[in-house]
Amino acid sequence: MTGLPELRRQTLEIGGFRLRPLEAGDAAELLSLFADPEVAEFMDIAPLTGIAEAQEIIAWAMELAKRNQGVRWAIRRDAQLIGTVGFNSLELERGRRGEVAYDLARAEWGHGVMSAILPHVMAFGYERLGLRRLEAMVTAGNHRSCALLERHGFVREGLLRDHGYWTGRFWDQIVYGRLSD
Repeated sequence: MTGLPELRRQTLEIGGFRLRPLEAGDAAELLSLFADPEVAEFMDIAPLTGIAEAQEIIAWAMELAKRNQGVRWAIRRDAQLIGTVGFNSLELERGRRGEVAYDLARAEWGHGVMSAILPHVMAFGYERLGLRRLEAMVTAGNHRSCALLERHGFVREGLLRDHGYWTGRFWDQIVYGRLSD
C-alpha cells in the first residue's frame, strides 16, 4: 500500500479535540469507557471487566495501524479520553474503501462531538487515503448512529440479517455507504 501516510503516526487536531492512534497507555481510560454497558450496547463486545480486555483492543488497533490496514484514534479533549474513532479496515487493492467506526462516552452523547469529528475523519479517508467509498456497519437498534451517518451523507444500503455474533447471540447489521464527492 504505497503512498499511504504511516497510520500509526497520524494525529488530527479538530477544534478542541485531539485524535491520536490508540496506544498502550490508554488502557485504563479505554477500560472505563468500554465498561459502561450503554456504551458497549451496540458494539461487538461485551462491556469490559478488566484491564487485559482493554489491552487486547489496543493491541489489535496498534497492529492494524502498524500494518497500515486501518487506524483507531483515541478522541481526547483536555487530555481526557472521551471516545474512539477511525477505520476498522481499509481495502486498497480491490477497491478504495474503508470501514468507519466510532464510540463515545455516554456523558458526551447529544453534544455534537461526533458531528464535529466525523467530517474530518471522512476527509482524511477521501483526501489522505484516496478512498472512493466509506462504509459503516451499525447494529440494528442503534438509532443514534444511523441518524449521525445519515446527517453526514451516508445512505442506508441494506440489512445483513444475523451478520454478527457476540455476547452469545446473533445480531443484524445495517450497512451504510457514502461515496466521495
